[in-house]
Amino acid sequence: MVRLRRASLTLAMTGNFTMIVSKKIVLRFPSTLVHQPIVYRLVKDYNLSFNILKASVTPNEEGLLVLELTGKEKDYQRGIDYLIHLKIKIQPLSKDVRRDEDKCTHCGLCVEICPTEAFVLDRKTRKVDFYKDKCIACELCIKICPPRAMELYF
Repeated sequence: MVRLRRASLTLAMTGNFTMIVSKKIVLRFPSTLVHQPIVYRLVKDYNLSFNILKASVTPNEEGLLVLELTGKEKDYQRGIDYLIHLKIKIQPLSKDVRRDEDKCTHCGLCVEICPTEAFVLDRKTRKVDFYKDKCIACELCIKICPPRAMELYF
């Protein structure tokens, strides 16, 4: 065990330590790209692994792909640059978690379950504020929300 720690420290000190990233993203691509092996290229050319969370790919229509991409930070960025070059629209999945303000009763269950503190109870108004920029789209709030005010859009 001591040897493993020393090896890790040596890698970090010599600058050979590599950061692994894993991000959930939404890809929207034009119908002209539906028949191209986009995910294959991400794997083969950029050493990324993937998990398809949702897909809607139909000939002659805009394609939608929700992926979790994982790989070295440098490879991940190169893969994203490749997608941008193809004119594929990319957005983080977290931007697609929304709260229906008309349905929300501000019960506070989401405050307790959220691992990133994207929900905060305002002590003065007794209302729950939702901070989308902190959301990681884990979907815990969607499952626990009694009035179904939290929704996930792709």
